[in-house]
Amino acid sequence: MATVLAVLAPVLVWLVTDPLLGHRLRIVDGEQTLDIGVVPVAVVALLTSLSGWGLLAALERSGAPGARAIWTAVAGAVLAVSFLPFIGDGMDAGTRLSLALMHVAVAAVLIPGLGARSREAGAAYDAR
Repeated sequence: MATVLAVLAPVLVWLVTDPLLGHRLRIVDGEQTLDIGVVPVAVVALLTSLSGWGLLAALERSGAPGARAIWTAVAGAVLAVSFLPFIGDGMDAGTRLSLALMHVAVAAVLIPGLGARSREAGAAYDAR
């Protein structure tokens, strides 16, 4: 469920930004312009969600002590690093803000969503 919601969250931000408010999300790099549509937004969110889920599963299966804490720290670091491209040129303030909101939306769903799932899985495993 967390993965589905993590894909829907940035898509909703895109829907408000692009079609509703009429602000096209664009990144300009010299002569090239990249229009950011709903499909790339959904695909990147899906890949991010699946990667996070996979890392958490790998940490749990390895028996690493504090797997959830390690995963949460890595997720926070990935979120922080994801903001680095916003420092550069090539996008206006509206695009920068919209993309930042998309990143935060994915993290706001995944970090508690997968972390809670991890606690439930751990409790079920301990009960066996």
